Amino acid sequence: MAALISIVLGLTLAMASGLSFGVQSALADETADTGTATTAPANGSGATQTVIAGPVPNIIITGYTYGGNSVAAGATFPLNFTFQNKGKVRVENMVVTVDGGENFTIAGGTNTFYFDRLAAGKSLSQEVQMQAVSGAKSGAQGITVSFRYEYVDQDQRGSNNADIKLSVPVSQPDRFQVNDPQVPESLNAGEESTVTMAYVNKGKGDIANVEATVEGDGIEAVTKTQYLGNVASGASGSIGFAFTPTTTGEVNAKFTIVYEDSDGHQQTKEFPVTLSVQEAPAPDIPSADADMTTQEQTGTPWWVVVVGVVIVVAVIIAIVMVRRRKKRKKKASVDEAWDDWEKGDGDAGGPSDGNGNGPTGSATTSGVPATSAVPSDDTADMPAVASVADMPGNGSASGARRRH
Repeated sequence: MAALISIVLGLTLAMASGLSFGVQSALADETADTGTATTAPANGSGATQTVIAGPVPNIIITGYTYGGNSVAAGATFPLNFTFQNKGKVRVENMVVTVDGGENFTIAGGTNTFYFDRLAAGKSLSQEVQMQAVSGAKSGAQGITVSFRYEYVDQDQRGSNNADIKLSVPVSQPDRFQVNDPQVPESLNAGEESTVTMAYVNKGKGDIANVEATVEGDGIEAVTKTQYLGNVASGASGSIGFAFTPTTTGEVNAKFTIVYEDSDGHQQTKEFPVTLSVQEAPAPDIPSADADMTTQEQTGTPWWVVVVGVVIVVAVIIAIVMVRRRKKRKKKASVDEAWDDWEKGDGDAGGPSDGNGNGPTGSATTSGVPATSAVPSDDTADMPAVASVADMPGNGSASGARRRH
């Protein structure tokens, strides 16, 4: 009997203890959800123990999407994000705000959303239609999502906020334009030629590491690859390729432009062309007539020749005038001597030879006939004298001849 009573008393105590433990667990669960502190008997005594509330609840974004690998400038995209309550108590009166900064705008609707409550450990999602502005910078750009909420801790209401940054890559459209190569109308084998290509960057972003290459069978180029570097937005210029065809006929060549767009992706533009190459013409060998013509064309100007002729003619005229003037003076001197002789002036018997020896060409007084006088250069215009005997001063007054 005593043993039976002991077993009954043990079962009774065990049931009482289990009931007490279940009540305490239920109270703890309710406290965790509400944040209220409770007390419970400790060790069967009448003392109570204070329960400390959990930390301030935090809201984080666990994931987000924006519709692809990147967002093109000017394009609309859906921003979808998921946020979770990482605290130990629920939050209430939550206000969520999305701010796109200077690179994004809201594409219709609102950027503010309200949530009544979010239990501890639970998550919610929200989608916002956004648009990247046309002038957005290339690369990763930020979007800010702000959370404002309240919570209850130890029968007291508190508030908290959190600003979370999202990164969305923006790409500017590739608008780097390169015109077709400008090929010369005629190409000669063995002669250097130049092909030019104009370019302009019409995009909003810069492009980098621009390289230009020329290749093909039948052409030679000193520099086959040119490095142009970076091209800013709105910049323009031209690329020149100098090459020499080595064969005649149709020569296939290819001009290639490689660069990195505003997103850092490598882009390639190729321009195949067909060149028509002719045989170089034979060099012209200048003839003698051509040399003379060239000399005449490149010689002294005509006006210099005219001036020279005029000067020569003037010099010749001056010389002739001087000679004529001298002859006139000499002739006048001879005429004066004849006049004196005709008048019988003096005993000289005729014009003197200037040395006191009597008339020029006279004979001796012995009466021997003399030869005819030969006029000198200075008296070439004087009248001839037949003989010395006829001249005055020889004793024969009747044989004198007068100068006509």
